Amino acid sequence: MMQRKHFLHTLASAVLGASALAVSIPANSQGRPVRLVVPYAPGGPIDVTARILAERVKEVLGGPVIIDNKPGAGGNIGVDLVAKAAPDGHTIGIAAVATHAINPWLFSKLPFDAAKDFAPVTQMVRVPNVLVMNADTAQRLRIDSLADLIAYAKKNPGKLNYGSGGNGSAGHLAGEMFKQGAGIFAVHIPFNGGNPAQLALLSGQVDFNIDNLATASANIKSGKLKPLAVTTAKRSAMLPEVPAIGETIKGFEIDTWWGLIAPAATPPEVLAKLNAAFTEALRLPETQQRFAQLMAEPVPTTSEQFGQLMSRERARYEPVVKRSGAKVD
Repeated sequence: MMQRKHFLHTLASAVLGASALAVSIPANSQGRPVRLVVPYAPGGPIDVTARILAERVKEVLGGPVIIDNKPGAGGNIGVDLVAKAAPDGHTIGIAAVATHAINPWLFSKLPFDAAKDFAPVTQMVRVPNVLVMNADTAQRLRIDSLADLIAYAKKNPGKLNYGSGGNGSAGHLAGEMFKQGAGIFAVHIPFNGGNPAQLALLSGQVDFNIDNLATASANIKSGKLKPLAVTTAKRSAMLPEVPAIGETIKGFEIDTWWGLIAPAATPPEVLAKLNAAFTEALRLPETQQRFAQLMAEPVPTTSEQFGQLMSRERARYEPVVKRSGAKVD
């Protein structure tokens, strides 16, 4: 009997605690949902992870999270919408490597200030990048490792090429960083987006790409693409048999990341509540399992930690973009 009373007391406390959290979140004020602006088209890794998280976080928020895709201008259209939204916690958005680390240097003028117009909520995801070759090309050129690729490029300068989603894209800049670190030259071939770049690699039009693992994983598993190295500092648990570029090029490290942002003037107490809700949802086993299927690692952080990451990445990409000579306008 005492055990049953203890169980009921514990259950009641958990329910009351969850209810208290739910009513404290902005989503419940006047029944309004939270609008999560994804600055890219539906179907990509960023959109899919946002939708997974929206499903989970509504249980914590006590109200719905509505995904609103606003693609265009390399993510700038959707991000600008967040910058100019009412700072009440009802409109938040996604910040990614492109929008908050690369675009500030790639575009001569932006309608927002990436450093000043946003309040960080939490990092969402870290995804390893991977250098992949067309498997048939790798076999034909007898390239079985990153060292083989570098050796071939040095013996045959300019004969290798690599594709990316466009000038100034994350894949382009990762390729430039790799070329500089390896001391090689390969021709960059820009495409109009990541999907055309991947199709070009699969068809043998280009020799290698640096892509995020979430996008490349299916073709790696099928044997169409050969992974030579991941770009993280250490080997990825998602692809443990594949070495890190840093094992060959000391200090080389690139991550693909994205996270949640709010308008800059959002009150600290609202940011704290949003952070609590979304980090809790990111830690849920179901979220972690579903992200793992996408080769994406959930990374719940404090607001301050995510803000520091974005600042470091902006500083890091400034010389890379300028050295590449890439400009969009």
